[in-house]
Amino acid sequence: MEGKVVLITGGAGGIGQETAQLFLDNGAKVVLVDINEEALSNAKTSLNGNGDDILVVKANVTDEQDVQNYVKQTVDTYGKIDVFFNNAGINGPFASIKDLEKETFETILSINVTGVFLGLKHVIKQMESQGYGSIINTASNAAYIGSAGMAGYIASKHAVAGLTKTAALEAAGSGIRVNAVAPAAIDTQMLADIQNNITPGEPEASGEAIKQGIPVGRFGAPKEVAQVVLFLASDNASFVTGSLYNVDGGMQAD
Repeated sequence: MEGKVVLITGGAGGIGQETAQLFLDNGAKVVLVDINEEALSNAKTSLNGNGDDILVVKANVTDEQDVQNYVKQTVDTYGKIDVFFNNAGINGPFASIKDLEKETFETILSINVTGVFLGLKHVIKQMESQGYGSIINTASNAAYIGSAGMAGYIASKHAVAGLTKTAALEAAGSGIRVNAVAPAAIDTQMLADIQNNITPGEPEASGEAIKQGIPVGRFGAPKEVAQVVLFLASDNASFVTGSLYNVDGGMQAD
């Protein structure tokens, strides 16, 4: 990754920061995009790297002008985009379909689907002008299954899987690879939010129940997702496109 430029949305989150650090450790320059300006500033401070190798951009991934701006700022600063980790997302509340508010459902889809779509749209344009690039979307084991109480999240991650495969086919002739990671039960704030949604005030109870459904018997670490992103971004995955890589402790195999 020496000298490569890596653009990461959801860059202030647990997986985003761990992935940024791993790329920095391997010689890359990173651009962190997030809607939370304070969290972005904290992320930049906490990352171990040369300040010139880290750019932060506040953006709403559902706003097309913001997306165009984070692409432009990356290219204006570093001249290219080698890798795009299209990672921003939310999980939403735990509620049955009959109780889920339409506005809440649309918000989840806006961030998790429209945000991914807009990132693909404008980064692919840049990568086509370069003649190369690697894109990794963040899907989930929710891309394969149903889950009572999580209609918005499940629907959105099924959509990310479809966008990944479609973008891979459309971009294959341009030297661009498009894949996705499909994490599950990764020890981040999002998982903590899910636990609190399932058992309000008693996250440990739902946490233990979740672990019982993981064959390896534990939660994953953000760095374990980052390592797969690094592989998919690298030339070691040069014949890999249109794939979803499970990072779930064996949950999909069970």
